[in-house]
Amino acid sequence: MASTLSQLQFGRLYAVRAKVLRRYKHHSLLWCLNGLYGCRWRRQESRTQPGDCCCNKCEGVSSALLVAAFCLTLVFLYFWAHAKNDYNDFDWFNFGNLGFWFPWSVVLLVVTAAFFTYISVLMLLALCLLSEGQELYLHWGHKVGVLVTLTFSIVATAVLTDLWGEEWETLLLSFQITAPYLHVGGVLLMTVLAWPIALHFCRLKGKVRRGLMVGFYLIFLLILYLLPLGLYSPCIKDKRTLGPAPALIGHRGAPMLAPENTLMSFEKAVEAGSEGLETDVTISFDGVPFLMHDRTLRRTTDVREVFPNRTKTSAAMFTWAELQRLNAGGWFLSDNPFGSVGSLGAEERQRAANQSVCSLLDFLQLAARTHKLVIFDLYRPPRGHPYSMSWIQRTLEVIQNESSILSSQVLWLPSDLRSLVQETDPELQQTSGSRLPLEVLQRNHIVKVNLRYSDVSARLVSEYSSVNISTNLYVISQPWLYSLAWCCGVHSVTTNNPQLLSTISCALVLWSPDDYNLMWILTDVLSVVLITITFTFHWWRESELSLSSRNKITPDNSTYRKIKTEMSDIWSVSGSNLGSEKTVSSSQSFDAAVV
Repeated sequence: MASTLSQLQFGRLYAVRAKVLRRYKHHSLLWCLNGLYGCRWRRQESRTQPGDCCCNKCEGVSSALLVAAFCLTLVFLYFWAHAKNDYNDFDWFNFGNLGFWFPWSVVLLVVTAAFFTYISVLMLLALCLLSEGQELYLHWGHKVGVLVTLTFSIVATAVLTDLWGEEWETLLLSFQITAPYLHVGGVLLMTVLAWPIALHFCRLKGKVRRGLMVGFYLIFLLILYLLPLGLYSPCIKDKRTLGPAPALIGHRGAPMLAPENTLMSFEKAVEAGSEGLETDVTISFDGVPFLMHDRTLRRTTDVREVFPNRTKTSAAMFTWAELQRLNAGGWFLSDNPFGSVGSLGAEERQRAANQSVCSLLDFLQLAARTHKLVIFDLYRPPRGHPYSMSWIQRTLEVIQNESSILSSQVLWLPSDLRSLVQETDPELQQTSGSRLPLEVLQRNHIVKVNLRYSDVSARLVSEYSSVNISTNLYVISQPWLYSLAWCCGVHSVTTNNPQLLSTISCALVLWSPDDYNLMWILTDVLSVVLITITFTFHWWRESELSLSSRNKITPDNSTYRKIKTEMSDIWSVSGSNLGSEKTVSSSQSFDAAVV
């Protein structure tokens, strides 16, 4: 009984071994793969033989271009997706050059995603064909598509680098958030690629080609395994050391919910939970400070209709009476710069459409009523303007004598005549817009620095905090950037999106050092085990297949001649009445059967 069970188990194991060693031909799958990749829809398979390369030299170049297009498009897509924080700046930059508004940023993202999807499908098809041991043949139409995609990625990268090179700093910042996840994803991808690489490694005959293939793979894999050693992220810290969430300052109000620099926009920012309001101040020709970011009125008013001959005139050269004739809200509904107009109700749309240019006095009064901080850039009027030499004194008059706001609520940002301003009103919170040495900041009585989000690190924030200087970053509108600023210990951020950031109750990414190290080690160890198993399996399988192929029984020539002679004699005796033609025919049939 025991012997019978043992034989049964051995038989099952032998059956499993036979199935593993069998070369399966997935005809339907291969037909589909070859059709999609090479447009070869006829049922023909070009399986590579052991020792052969997966493609000829021409197809090797095509495959290299495909891999290059995939890598460059992936990098550009990652870069542009994380540049979303500054899409509005990019679109208005193009408005200034082209003269009309269009969501170029979104179009570029969609086009890049389409190209990347196309190249990713081709890469997936190529990997599937390689896993099935098929020879690669890319159709000429796909080759053109690969070249177009590669050209697009190179040109787009070069143009954006030339016009907007500082945005690459955002890419580097994003790694401080995404690097742990990119590491896991990269290790997973390399582990999956071990299957086709191990298959072709074991089937190649040349030692040089084998060494190059596995060498490049292992070097890249080793770099990926050790990458966390050079990783820095302020979000890898103990949760107990995380400070309070940065306060929100509405950038020109809440520009996603209302026209920028209007009373409606600032009221929306207050409703969204902003603790401060940011704006830009210009002095009218008759001495009324008003809110306007651009040097001209073309982008955010209907100056083309009201004053068609003055569209390129400096905003400061208009009188307050002329400014009051302009509509400052209609452009928001027609251009829909953030794609958020659809979220507004009919009453809010009507209110937005009727917004006018806002004065500094009205802005300060709103902040005084709601007890909010204010910060603003102050533009010096051009030459020939009545207040070109006294624009700072005129602004101080509005703050001190005309409005009811407390001086302590004002973060004074303009650097011109700072000593005079400090002497005139020492209660103003002196704020620097430049990254200066600590000694200079302290000498100028600076209590806050206002910097671009890419210019600050956790170390710098800590240095400023050590001398009681707080940090504000602009402009942060994406949750991942807000979380990064939070982990760096930033005190406040200027944002276009206070309605979203105010809902974030904790940093989106926060790893304790122990948890991160555990994840890193487990990921690498599991990958090593799976890759080792994969290579071992393919080595064993190809060795067994090669051995069984060599041991296949084939008759040698001497035995074949002997059997043929004896069988011919038998046929001759038994079939003598059938004639010589029958005998010859039987002999030829035997030849064919044996062969």
